[in-house]
Amino acid sequence: MARSPLTLAASVTSALPRVAVVGVAPLTEGVSGRYDSAIATLDDGRRVVVRVPVNDQAEQDLRSEARALTSLTAGVRGVLPFGAPDVLGQTTVDGRSALVQTLLPGYRVDAAHVPAGRGVATALAAAIAAVHDLPVTVIRDAGLPMLTSAQVRDEAERLLDRAESTGLLPFGLLRRWSTAIGSDPLWRFETTVVLGGVDPASFVFEDDADGIPAVTGLLTWGALGVGDPAIDVRWTASAPAAQADVLDEYARRSHRAPDALLAERARLHAELEFAKWLVHGHEAGQQDVVRDAVALLESLDANVRDEPVRARDDVTLDQALAATQRVPAGAGEAADTSMQTDSFDPETLATFLADENATGMVETSRLDTVAIEMSEWAQPAHASATRVPVHTSDIPVHDGSAPEDGRGDAVADDTPGEPSADDIDRDTAARNALRRWTGTA
Repeated sequence: MARSPLTLAASVTSALPRVAVVGVAPLTEGVSGRYDSAIATLDDGRRVVVRVPVNDQAEQDLRSEARALTSLTAGVRGVLPFGAPDVLGQTTVDGRSALVQTLLPGYRVDAAHVPAGRGVATALAAAIAAVHDLPVTVIRDAGLPMLTSAQVRDEAERLLDRAESTGLLPFGLLRRWSTAIGSDPLWRFETTVVLGGVDPASFVFEDDADGIPAVTGLLTWGALGVGDPAIDVRWTASAPAAQADVLDEYARRSHRAPDALLAERARLHAELEFAKWLVHGHEAGQQDVVRDAVALLESLDANVRDEPVRARDDVTLDQALAATQRVPAGAGEAADTSMQTDSFDPETLATFLADENATGMVETSRLDTVAIEMSEWAQPAHASATRVPVHTSDIPVHDGSAPEDGRGDAVADDTPGEPSADDIDRDTAARNALRRWTGTA
């Protein structure tokens, strides 16, 4: 049962014994009910936020949030072009931690509503670049997680292995993602300070004197660490109109060496969220979540498998998971399908399934989709409704052939030819994986 604002106000006086609460109002945060939250007005005029987790995972995440915020020293906060909440106090309520922090005023914008051009898109890019430019010593000194590029790749591979072990991952996506993870060039990048998959709704904006939106604060810091900078722009897959502006402004603001495959990894991270959703439901024993995840994965797989093979130089990045459609409501039973983790919010998942009628058909990416032979794979029957195709571009896998910047020697040809030894090996490995699922190995 949700705690009342009055109960939460009492926790503020417990965490801050020298102040009095003169007003309180509920706070809706759009985090799938993971916290009971309220805004309290103190007798000195300050407005603060109090949050109490409702389950163990939210409790762990709230502690991570407090730890990350306390790692932001005055020096670090001074170089950021926007504010971060200050932790004012902590207490316990009914055995759960309660965190009291400053309120950052402003408005928020969901990823699907980020417009193109100067404004929200460029402000988000500048803010994310500023975080990525922080020295990694900030993370090291605070004892926060630090991953190398190889470890980021290993995490993606482990996620794919866990998704495969469910026996529910479509064969086409297994091969597609395995090929991407096996592409060495994709994983040659410089790690940076990252927010761990931040979403536009985590930022607050205020308009400047000219009416141009500017980021004035960032609310979510719990996944602060060192890792792949692409993780913090994976949300651009659900903001097709603004994607090019975000990535261009990010590159312009960044003080690091250019990351040629940032967009491709961002798209891969976005797609792997579907696998993460499947793994969560399977390991938690939540069949409604599993059915929902399978419906999403089958739609994604069907679209990727059916797209024509192309090698184009004029395709922009706004194809990545942009023109997708929502699976019919009958695909799963009505239930709370929250992942109960800040790593991914079902509301964010919904943004990947935007109405195709609003966005139009999507072209494929500039590199080829691996052809997949499905004739020997019996399609499983699921209890969901007819799938609506999810249109998405391919994850480019750079193997040294035909990139647009001239690094390769040849352009991929659309005409079929004899399969190479590598193709045969990949086919064999994929089929062996399929036999492990079906028990026919």
